[in-house]
Amino acid sequence: MFKGRLDFSRRGRARVLLSTAIGTLICIAVSFAFDSYSFEEGWRWGDNPLNNLLIPLLLAPPLFFLLLSKLREMAIAHQELLEVSATDSLTSCFNRRAFTALVEGYLEKLEGREREGALLVIDVDHFKSVNDTFGHDRGDEALKLIAQGISSAVRQTDIVGRIGGEEFSVFLPSTPPGLMKLVAERIRLAVMELKFAPDGKQYGLSVSVGGAAFRFRTTFADLYGKADKRLYKAKRNGRNQVEFDLSLHERPSAAIAS
Repeated sequence: MFKGRLDFSRRGRARVLLSTAIGTLICIAVSFAFDSYSFEEGWRWGDNPLNNLLIPLLLAPPLFFLLLSKLREMAIAHQELLEVSATDSLTSCFNRRAFTALVEGYLEKLEGREREGALLVIDVDHFKSVNDTFGHDRGDEALKLIAQGISSAVRQTDIVGRIGGEEFSVFLPSTPPGLMKLVAERIRLAVMELKFAPDGKQYGLSVSVGGAAFRFRTTFADLYGKADKRLYKAKRNGRNQVEFDLSLHERPSAAIAS
């Protein structure tokens, strides 16, 4: 609550109050300056010094407060619009476009520097049977639960996105190889432990995870393609498991190095 009162961002009420006070002081200073300067006599005490104080105090605060409050409301609406356009409405994860843009932006900033990380592609096992058995509303509930399970298993700095349908993706920046696999396994176990009982009985949910690690600069398309191949390998091998590709971690991509 205290932190909220000290929010000086464009969306913060504290910025409105502080700017109103500063604007009022400036109006008072300008009023005194105009009333106190004469081309014949130079600087002098004005004829109505009290008015120079009272009039700005009466007029400036409400005008500044109204104007700045409207600007704050516009900033809040703009932020909400950005969040809506970047967020999947069902799961509250980043949508495919926003997720891709964030990962691509991170990868482009590497510029030859070594920075370990990984991309995970996650597919819900046998999700069609969930929709066929319990209906699409229950299927949506399952997706929400799975999104929550994935988010609970990763760090705040990791990026979680819903790529489409029952497919999710997680980007793990600044993550060593050992931790990459640990996070992927933690996600898999977190989904298995979810309580999903649409007909009163526990229905087991599981995911297959494909991962691709990187150390050098690469592209999102290359990283996603390798992770997706590993995902299909995990599904071919029986699902509910993790498969990893470390090739981009061991050496730079030939396309990037050339």
